[in-house]
Amino acid sequence: MKIEALQSARVQDFVEYCKRHRKEVDDSFLYDEHLKKFEPDSENPTYIATNQQGEIQAAASLIMDEYNRRGKRARFRIFHSEIDDRKLYDQLLESLIKHTGGLDKVFIFIPLANKPLAEMMEKLNFNVERYAFLLVREDLDVSEVRLPEDYFIRNFIPGNDEEIWCEVRNAGFATLKGNETPVTPEMVAKMVSSSDYLDGGMKILFHQSKPVGVVRGAADEYEDAPIMNIGPLAILPEYQGKGLGRQLLRASLQFAKENSYKRTILSVNGENERAQALYIQEGFKQVEGVTCYQFELEK
Repeated sequence: MKIEALQSARVQDFVEYCKRHRKEVDDSFLYDEHLKKFEPDSENPTYIATNQQGEIQAAASLIMDEYNRRGKRARFRIFHSEIDDRKLYDQLLESLIKHTGGLDKVFIFIPLANKPLAEMMEKLNFNVERYAFLLVREDLDVSEVRLPEDYFIRNFIPGNDEEIWCEVRNAGFATLKGNETPVTPEMVAKMVSSSDYLDGGMKILFHQSKPVGVVRGAADEYEDAPIMNIGPLAILPEYQGKGLGRQLLRASLQFAKENSYKRTILSVNGENERAQALYIQEGFKQVEGVTCYQFELEK
């Protein structure tokens, strides 16, 4: 088996490999919209393993964008082999680690249903960081948004609200595992210019003139069909526990319905039991669970 860095000439072969196996792994960054412009570079170091016929039989790729680097980590886009061979996984991991200078860890999400891959991660000395669950809401009626007096929701204004968004999101997620890294106005601006942006899908909740909550609805794909992805949904800590998250969620669900989305999807950390209960009460059902494994890098 030959391990080599992915070259531009073989990107399409890599993309086809990802599509072929994406149902076995976390497919968050393996849909067509994520892969159509994929190129191996400093933000996406990628290696493949090929047999004597030159066919790809394993692939490993990291996402090392600005957000992940700020958190001193990298996320796997894919780490998968058609051959159950620890040595092969070791070689792919060693190849990628060469690109991780300045980082503390790499992490990967493994579906709970894929026990062989989870066992392989444990053999490679990956440790469980947390669990997360994917929830889907079908085309159901949406309850009316009922805000307390002096509260209102308005759409995000590009070029005006980036700092507001960061302040609320970062404060609301400061202690949420996997989301502690603050976002910057520049990152929010990239969200607005991304292909999954929906005009009116980003909303801000105000108490009088003070921004206290944010929610984003974005175009996504699940089970090869369009779906609206809700997240982040964040409320300032001092405003939590007042039912405001529920109203912000309903506003996002109403937006989805108005824009002809039959289904909505979101993810929630396993330890966030209050949020899970809220989503289930509002009509979501758990469809998948994943384990987040992390590998500590030597310093």
